[in-house]
Amino acid sequence: MALVNLLVLLAIFQFIYFGFRVGGARQKYGVSAPATTGHDIFERYYRVQMNTLELLIMLIPAVWISSAYWNPLFVAAMIGIYLIGRMIYLSAYVADPKKRDKGFAISILPIGVLLIAGVAGAVMSMLNTGI
Repeated sequence: MALVNLLVLLAIFQFIYFGFRVGGARQKYGVSAPATTGHDIFERYYRVQMNTLELLIMLIPAVWISSAYWNPLFVAAMIGIYLIGRMIYLSAYVADPKKRDKGFAISILPIGVLLIAGVAGAVMSMLNTGI
């Protein structure tokens, strides 16, 4: 379970890193706070960060719940795939937003797997305990 916890923390640190990238783009392209628009490249970094936040809201509970029922190495592998997908998403989105699909798919797929695993684990547990 320590590996799972470490990878969740890494996902949070990745989100923070993306935030620093937004801050750097804000300075580089002259987009003063609190504006969230003003330069195309800044907006791309901002959208990567916001999309990552949207996915973290799904990832962390899915990890927590599925970890209660399934092998931690399986859960850790799903988090690892998510992390790789987010980096691909960042690179692709900043370069050309039309090419972000692959990174997004690699990010969202493990979340879906973990959600299904969590539901299956909870249902099996309920059936086994009669609750």
